Amino acid sequence: MNQPAIELRGIVKSYGKKEVLTGLDLSVPKGSVVGLLGTNGAGKTTMIKCALGLIRPQAGEARLLGEPSWTLSAEAKMRIGYVPQVINLYRWMKIRHLLDYTSAFYTNWNHDLAARLTEQWSMPLEDRVDTLSVGQLQRLAIMLALSYEPELLILDEPAASLDPLARRQFLQMIIDLAEPEKRTVLFSTHITSDLEHVADRVAILKSGRIVWHGLLEDLKEQTRVNLEESFLEMHNEQ
Repeated sequence: MNQPAIELRGIVKSYGKKEVLTGLDLSVPKGSVVGLLGTNGAGKTTMIKCALGLIRPQAGEARLLGEPSWTLSAEAKMRIGYVPQVINLYRWMKIRHLLDYTSAFYTNWNHDLAARLTEQWSMPLEDRVDTLSVGQLQRLAIMLALSYEPELLILDEPAASLDPLARRQFLQMIIDLAEPEKRTVLFSTHITSDLEHVADRVAILKSGRIVWHGLLEDLKEQTRVNLEESFLEMHNEQ
């Protein structure tokens, strides 16, 4: 049996007296595109950071590509792409220099893909990062993550600041990149229409736990309503 790309078991994370994750379990099979749904403040970002080993949970185990997240090897990190919700880049750099700088860290950097994304999204290569709009900054962060073609791509609210055209292009890009058996994608969102366009699986986070995870088709068949109504029903259940 193949190891899951993401394996979270019994994850508990609190900030002071505030419990955010309360024994969360999630297993994401390789080659799937999973949309993580949850209301604002549900703990999606905390879950993602625990999965990546960026913060340490008080209890539980997180593994990515078969390795413990807290002690990921350099080889494993080369196979993982991450776009956070809040983008922090070298703001004094020109976009051209940032692309060159980032590419030096990845032996698998795809220069043709980076050039295609730059043209498709009309990125101003001679502009400094600190002059970009919020949407442009998000597009740049997505470009940096996609250009080394990671085996596992984790995105936290990736389309939140994109205009409708850029969002459509981004969603199509996810479809193109997520080839069966080759790439796994997990992205958090509260926009159910985005998830329905690209995901084959959905995980719903509520009260610090995953209350539903499975094929999108199965959820629709089980609830007999659309995804947004399914999500609202589960969220409102006591």
